[in-house]
Amino acid sequence: MLDLLVGILHLVVFPGGLFALALGLFLKGCDRRVEARLQRRVGPPLIQPFLDLIKLSAKEVIIPASAVRGAFLAAPVVALGGIAMCAALLPVPGVTDGLPKMGDLLVIFYLFPIPAMAIMLAGSSSGSPYGGIGFSREMIMMLAYEVPLLMIMLTVAMKVGGGSGAEFSLTKIMDYQAEHGSFGLTPVMWPAFLAWLMFLPATLGVPPFDQPEAETEILEGPLLEYSGVLLAFFHMASALKMVVALALGVVLFFPGTISDIPAVNLVWFVVKCVLFMLLTLTAVKSATGRLRIEQALSFFFKYPTGLAFLSLVLVWIGC
Repeated sequence: MLDLLVGILHLVVFPGGLFALALGLFLKGCDRRVEARLQRRVGPPLIQPFLDLIKLSAKEVIIPASAVRGAFLAAPVVALGGIAMCAALLPVPGVTDGLPKMGDLLVIFYLFPIPAMAIMLAGSSSGSPYGGIGFSREMIMMLAYEVPLLMIMLTVAMKVGGGSGAEFSLTKIMDYQAEHGSFGLTPVMWPAFLAWLMFLPATLGVPPFDQPEAETEILEGPLLEYSGVLLAFFHMASALKMVVALALGVVLFFPGTISDIPAVNLVWFVVKCVLFMLLTLTAVKSATGRLRIEQALSFFFKYPTGLAFLSLVLVWIGC
């Protein structure tokens, strides 16, 4: 009974749920503000993502006559539910180990693509030709970036497991780095870390890898026909996915703490997430244009996959 209550708290309040949603919206506000400054614009206030959700919640939900109603309504709920569970599993170094007895890389690997699959479901069920194009592009991008993601996770797991195999427990991964040093500072893991940095913009759908929702080409693609609370659900799922992606990078490569006080470590965790975001998302999308879908596919098969494979081989041979 106690484990059930703890699990509910992890899912609804912290580290998932309300905390992850608030952090995700704050990160999106920082991202938009800094991007505007880099482009010599004033930009929106930091609370703009929160205001957007409030506004959408008051709007009417319109379902296209040509849409597959059940799938159209289910897609945003599936996206939000899947990534919310993923957020609850992630540990916060020095604060919490995440959802008890469930936080390992294999579960994360299976849950993390759910929002992308929900977007594909949304596009294919909307009845819009733009949604169909967005669906196909999302599927291509997912096939491209899931391969290096799997290799990165295997590299980390094999490094922690040593000669005895792979260790997928996130808690043990953090403990190993506390004893031996952060993987982000370990030369053999640098190619995997670079591959992770390249993976982030693609999985979060920001330039130069925003082909599935390209506003100037396919008018938001899979999300074009969504409005009101349903669109708000997709925005919340996007905010949670940003937190999960950044937090997983922190746990895998820089999980170090600076104090024995949980509140201080929580602030340090947020700072690392913000720095990750500014360096790998905001700066990149402010300085680059959108790649064509075939260019993005070729890029991922060449560079992130190659770098992740290099680290995997180096760890396997015991470097």
